[in-house]
Amino acid sequence: DIMRRRLEFRVKFYGKTKRVETENGDYKYEWIDTEDVLAMAYDVPIPGYGNNTVNNLRLWEAKACKDFSFKDFNAGNYVAAVSAKTDSETISKVLYPNDSYLEGKFLRLKQQYFFVSATLQDIIRKYKINHDTFDKFADKTAIQLNDTHPVIAIPELMRILIDEENFSWNKAWEITSKTFAYTNHTVVPEALEEWSLHLFEELLPRHIQIVHEINRRFLEYVKANYTTDEKILDELSIINEEPERTVRMANLAIVGSFAVNGVAALHTEIIKTKIFHHFNKIYPGKFLNITNGITQRRWLKTANPFLSKIITDKIGDLWLKDLEKFKQLESFIDDETYLESWRSAKWLNKKLLIDYIEGEHSFTVNPESMFDVQIKRFHEYKRQLLNIFHVITLYNRIKKNPGISMVPRTVIFGGKAAPAYFMAKLIIKLINSVADVVNNDLDVGDKLKVIFLKNYSVTLAEKIIPASDLSEQISMAGLEASGTGNMKFALNGALTIGTMDGANIEIREEVGEENIFIFGLLADEVVKLKESGYNPVEYYEGNKELKKVIDMISSDYFNPDEPGIFQPIIEKLLNDDYYCLLTDYQSYIDAQDKVSELYMNTNEWTKKTVLNVARIAKFSSDRSIKEYAEKIWNVEPVKIITT
Repeated sequence: DIMRRRLEFRVKFYGKTKRVETENGDYKYEWIDTEDVLAMAYDVPIPGYGNNTVNNLRLWEAKACKDFSFKDFNAGNYVAAVSAKTDSETISKVLYPNDSYLEGKFLRLKQQYFFVSATLQDIIRKYKINHDTFDKFADKTAIQLNDTHPVIAIPELMRILIDEENFSWNKAWEITSKTFAYTNHTVVPEALEEWSLHLFEELLPRHIQIVHEINRRFLEYVKANYTTDEKILDELSIINEEPERTVRMANLAIVGSFAVNGVAALHTEIIKTKIFHHFNKIYPGKFLNITNGITQRRWLKTANPFLSKIITDKIGDLWLKDLEKFKQLESFIDDETYLESWRSAKWLNKKLLIDYIEGEHSFTVNPESMFDVQIKRFHEYKRQLLNIFHVITLYNRIKKNPGISMVPRTVIFGGKAAPAYFMAKLIIKLINSVADVVNNDLDVGDKLKVIFLKNYSVTLAEKIIPASDLSEQISMAGLEASGTGNMKFALNGALTIGTMDGANIEIREEVGEENIFIFGLLADEVVKLKESGYNPVEYYEGNKELKKVIDMISSDYFNPDEPGIFQPIIEKLLNDDYYCLLTDYQSYIDAQDKVSELYMNTNEWTKKTVLNVARIAKFSSDRSIKEYAEKIWNVEPVKIITT
């Protein structure tokens, strides 16, 4: 990265607001007695692929306005003398700290505002180079709010326009509401970010005033144009009154943006008809869908040179800029020589991953086994627990009949849990405990292995995905916004086992229902099940294999030295099972049996992997970005002139 020493902006925190009278008799607010931090710019050049263009990614480092306080030093307060420097620089040291503590919450909100404020000041600086007024600001500036983390930008732009540029409220709102667009990335209720109003007010006193006024005007509009129903007004309000007063950042984003998009067809339908259905009625036409995408340059050409080569040898390299070219691969699915080269590429990728695992984990993997992979953030709704239930089921089948003929599997997990997410961490512990038993059981041998890969990262994913045979996309239907891992696996020739959730639905539409393994309840069926009075114990008692899995965990089979450690998992499943593991268990097991059956037919399996790759073009980020440009940003391609 390149340091820009001369490009610094002052970012304010804390303080108070003061109402002052202007020369013409009006009133305005000043934000005073603040604690200030400097934001220094760093630039990272991002080259395009073969287009003679380099874009700029601007990052910010937090620096103290004063590195050292002689006043504190001379008074003997040596720690306080340097604390301003330490406190300031902490803001940009580690992104998204543990926010289960009050200090972590303050730091996280500080981070969000710090990056937003510095960036907005920079955007306005650049705009003013060629413009004397803000008349064209919204036409020349499109700011995409990627989830709720940067939504503080809405009141920040209002503050700048009103307090520093002396705009009226109405004019400032006209500019602001035409500048921002918001991408929603989740339908999980607890992930729809809310900030304590008290914390917000202490850290950003001027902004909370602006948020209150945005909310007041919005609710007045709703009363005049939509409803006066108090329950609906409470649901729509940017300020949540109970159980404690909070600022609903998603509501603020919707009110302050000219467009709101979901990231998969089902996800968008859910936010339009369920999560934000009143907003959708108030703002008809504001909500739209743009399905996520991935770049084939990184996730195939760079991550999987073996497969890239055999594709390019057949159809040329135009696919690097136009993934629709992959459709030509369909004509080779009956070419035995080509299918063999396809399998060879997979085997070479497996060998690379095996070498990595042996080097990092001192663990031997059978290269002839099916690589069954689930790598993603750990969350109960993503149901890594259902996956390990299948592992235990296979283990029990082997123990019952050690001579059983079955497809050998290596089940690979990877991912991290949020620092304070106890249940997710307990599931990781269970996976490792099951692995210790399974991997050391002589009856099992090479038939089944389980490994949790430590320190999961995108770089590690580039090793895992090309080597994978089976892609686990098994979230409870209705909770995964889109997912992009599902696309990356399909692009690299892994077959998907998954629910009708997120982008899985669209992948199924593209690759064909016969080339994907779908199981489980649909999103609407989940809702109906819960409304009818779902009793998970009935599923537990009615399924022998499932009951044995749960009883083994409950009886400390996998953790004799730590009795009772997994009891919270069992209690949650039998008392609630919010994520419908027990409901979907048998359907999942049946689908996995079909996976094993197909994997034994090497040629048919390979043909289906080729078809998955050939039909994945829709999920290129080139298509996704083009849709953002056309549907939201209103920008057109510019011909690049080269010399």
